[in-house]
Formats: sequence, C-alpha cells, structure tokens
Amino acid sequence: MFTVVKATTTARRDGLCFDPVEAVRYLVAADSRLRWIVERSGPFDFRPERTQSLFAALLEAIVYQQLTGKAAETILGRVLALFTPRRYPTPHDLLLLPHARLRSAGLSRNKTLALQDLARRVLDGTVPSLAAARRMSDEELIHRLTAVRGVGRWTVEMLLIFRLGRADVLPVSDLGVRKGFQKTFGMRRLPAAVTITRRAERWRPYRSVASWFLWRAAELD
Repeated sequence: MFTVVKATTTARRDGLCFDPVEAVRYLVAADSRLRWIVERSGPFDFRPERTQSLFAALLEAIVYQQLTGKAAETILGRVLALFTPRRYPTPHDLLLLPHARLRSAGLSRNKTLALQDLARRVLDGTVPSLAAARRMSDEELIHRLTAVRGVGRWTVEMLLIFRLGRADVLPVSDLGVRKGFQKTFGMRRLPAAVTITRRAERWRPYRSVASWFLWRAAELD
C-alpha cells in the first residue's frame, strides 16, 4: 500500500495550499506508474520553507544561481552581513549600497544588477507582497516575477512549489523531473517537455506533488 502523511487539518498551517493526503490518493488512482513510484518512495512529507517576503526569497534564489550549495550559502551570508544589524535588507537598503560593496561579497556583475533590479521591481509593485501573491494565480506570478532581471520561469516555479506550497506546478525543464520521468516510464532518453506535459494532464490539479515523486524517482536505484 502507498503511504501518505497522517494529518489533513494542519495542511494550511504547514504551508501547503492543498490537502496532501487527498493529493496522493488522487495521483495513485489517476496513474498506475505514479502509484509504483509512490509505493517505493515512502510518505509524502514535503513542507514548504517559510519566507518573510518574495523579495527575500528571490534575493536568495538569485544568489544561489549556478553555484554549489555551500558556496552560495557563504556568499549569501556575506551579502546579508553588509546590512547588519538587519537580518535582511529592505529594497531601499539594497539600492543605496554601491555596486562595489555588493561585488565585494562575491557576487558577479550580473547578479549585482539582478538584485538591484529586484529591489526596483519590489518598489514599483511588480513584485507583490507575500499576502498579495497568495491571492494570485501561478501564471500571474510567473508573468510578474520573470520581469525581474535574471529570474526565469524555472526559478519562479521552484518558488511556487518550495516557498508558496502551490499544488499544480509542473517544472518540465527541471533535470530532476525529467530524469524521474525517464526512470518511471522506462525511457531510454530524457523525455521532451511535450511528453511530460501530455502525461501530466492526468495529474492535474496536483502536478507539484507528482513532480515531487518524480524527484524521488530520480534518486531510486
């Protein structure tokens, strides 16, 4: 039998926008191949990481781009230290800091420009508050947030899943999702985006959960 998390009434307190038990039950009934992965992967124990704002979440995402976890963590710590005693800078703080100071923390020129563009986009309202974001659709947030320099669709999809706990996000360009799909469906090559998208129609409205199990599938022996 497949295994799911026990609690359903605390899902919103856990940061999810859906009932995780219902989501897993739906998926295993909708797709026999996913059921096989669910049975092998164990319980769906994912919980989103809390964030104080989309500004803070995107600041971290930009710093982490194209870096290993430890290197990115070190540089992020240096960036935040520039604004001590604040835990996180405000958009105004970031815009007032000279480029050279940001670069001194280990940021590339492109990331420095991206962070300053992020700050401007927060101030002009393009990047909404966290409360406003929770009322917006996935596609509206993708449209708004990809206006920020250096922020692409994949970055926003990760934010939607791992920070906002959205139920129906399908990051078809993600290598882990593609590898998990390849293993789940016994394919010789990595699948094209259209192949995943077509199969995923049966996973709606829980494609985020299906993606989570595909990530687990990619790790299975």
